Amino acid sequence: MNIKKTTKNNGEDQNFEITLRPDQWEDYVGQEKIKENLKLMMQAAQQRNESCDHLLFYGQAGLGKTTLAYLIAKEMAANIRTTSGPILEKAGDIAAILTNLEPKEILFIDEAHRINKLVEEILYPALENRKLHLIIGKGPSARTISLDLPPFTLIAATTKINLLSGPFRSRFGATLKLDYYRLEDIEKIIGRSGRILGVTITPEAIRRLAQTSRFTPRVANRLLKRCRDYSQVHNKKVIDEEVIAETLTMLEIDELGLENTDRRLLEIIIKKFHGGPVGLKAVAAALNEETGTIEDVYEPFLMSLGFLHRTPTGRIATAAAYKHLNIGQRVTFV
Repeated sequence: MNIKKTTKNNGEDQNFEITLRPDQWEDYVGQEKIKENLKLMMQAAQQRNESCDHLLFYGQAGLGKTTLAYLIAKEMAANIRTTSGPILEKAGDIAAILTNLEPKEILFIDEAHRINKLVEEILYPALENRKLHLIIGKGPSARTISLDLPPFTLIAATTKINLLSGPFRSRFGATLKLDYYRLEDIEKIIGRSGRILGVTITPEAIRRLAQTSRFTPRVANRLLKRCRDYSQVHNKKVIDEEVIAETLTMLEIDELGLENTDRRLLEIIIKKFHGGPVGLKAVAAALNEETGTIEDVYEPFLMSLGFLHRTPTGRIATAAAYKHLNIGQRVTFV
């Protein structure tokens, strides 16, 4: 399988090499239902000697959307070209990519919610009928040409599916949501990553690290690397619970995986706004963060822990948040 990466600045292909990223289905831990559905779709497509149907993945960052795209390409024995929504600014950008696709190739678009709307409209007939409609010229002399495209598969990934238009979403053969991982799955991922990195880590340390990983493989691997750094610098041959504790203390990460900004967000709602409800803009101003960052990065995990509620009147810190931060409860919760 040849893997290609398309960028706006240059057309050179770049190898996709991320050491800890699984390169076969057996190594991809978790998301079992999604893997089951994908395997069925791929097997059916291979039996018909067709390209796989178009796929849309959505979910929080770091849950494995890109990894799934590359595993699908490997399973289908297809080349994969990658790009991202922000760099698809005009019709010519997507037209150049589509017209250079080979039969049964896969086009992976990350951050699909940031695709320009004009580009998105060009994708409609490409996805539905494998047609590329382009307007040549301007004014009265302008004319439309239609190009046939080879069979291909578009895999799009996004963290904000609500920003994708209905017509765009409806053209995908399957829309699959990746959820946070189970604790035991994260433990398996850390164990595998530890073997790849060549470190020795105790089962107790694996569990402790998994509990602070925000149920996200990318976070788990990042923390494991920092623990490896700590053990190396301090001449520790084994990553044990002590190494984990010292590393997490250095990074200001608590036993549930909350970072300093997570705790500050909750403290602002509790102390400054008496537990809420409080509007998102007020929280963003007090925290000195963008509203989008709070909505997409911090709130999903805090809500999954039951520390935060979104209500029509604003954000509310729950009793569990008070308890975790060891702050006396002063309001009545809904």
